[in-house]
Amino acid sequence: MRRCKFCGDEAYVVMRSPKMALCRVHYREFVERKIERVIHRYKMLKEGDRLLVAVSGGKDALATALALKNLGYEFECLHINLGIGEHSQLSENISREQCEKLGIKLHILNLRELVGAGIGEVRTRRAPCSYCGMTKRYLMNKFAVDNGFNVIATGHNLDDETAFLMGNLLHWNLNYLSRQGPMLSESDKMARRIKPLYELTNEDIENYVRLFDVPYVHERCPYSAGAKSILYGKVLKEVEDKSPGTKLNFVKGFLKNRELFPSEDIVLKECRVCGMPSLGEVCSFCRFWNLNKPLNLKVNIVHDDS
Repeated sequence: MRRCKFCGDEAYVVMRSPKMALCRVHYREFVERKIERVIHRYKMLKEGDRLLVAVSGGKDALATALALKNLGYEFECLHINLGIGEHSQLSENISREQCEKLGIKLHILNLRELVGAGIGEVRTRRAPCSYCGMTKRYLMNKFAVDNGFNVIATGHNLDDETAFLMGNLLHWNLNYLSRQGPMLSESDKMARRIKPLYELTNEDIENYVRLFDVPYVHERCPYSAGAKSILYGKVLKEVEDKSPGTKLNFVKGFLKNRELFPSEDIVLKECRVCGMPSLGEVCSFCRFWNLNKPLNLKVNIVHDDS
């Protein structure tokens, strides 16, 4: 039987990177301390911020909300029902249950109610994943801006980041590489986006939510089959299994050398439909969903400024 490195109690997990065994108490401490260090290292949050946590019903998003709650941060949550049949309904139900259990206010947006169709219900040549990502980013940001939140936290973890990084390097997507990292700064009508789980793997997060018996949606989105990011993730997992710590070294090395990938000077306009930042006269969201007037996502939120 393996014993905890710090107290000698029965080990809950045996980690390969860093190499040590930890009991339940010290594993929770390890994960939450790592999240806290990431938040401070990258200056993700500061006094006066209004924080919104995006929850999808998956383990990563729920772990983000759970850890931030345990660490004493004040925030509210947002769930977007994407209209993908039973998958979306299960995701919404679990998000509701867990936010209620944690005592966190949850806001829910229903894509079908907002634009008349869900993901996968649009006649287009575009793959559902391509416009789903754009749709989620827009709605998260629009909701945050409309309701006074200036920071959005998502559940992107180390596995996600290394897969995205590998894909962008393979295709030399220089503009994406210049902006990839643990935080995207805020600007006019653009909330700051942070990734508190940036240095935690899928396995780390699974073990963390298991500590609290947190149920989550295990099944991937039915439209994700064949996604290149899944392929890149599998390749990187093989490398990590043979050489623990490779993923973390990969992203840390990238961040040290990110200046090698200069960003383009992009001048954003104001979408003539919704008024949000846009590369063209009409933003990608309004153009794809064929909107002729802006969505009003403002809700009655009472903030305690005492």
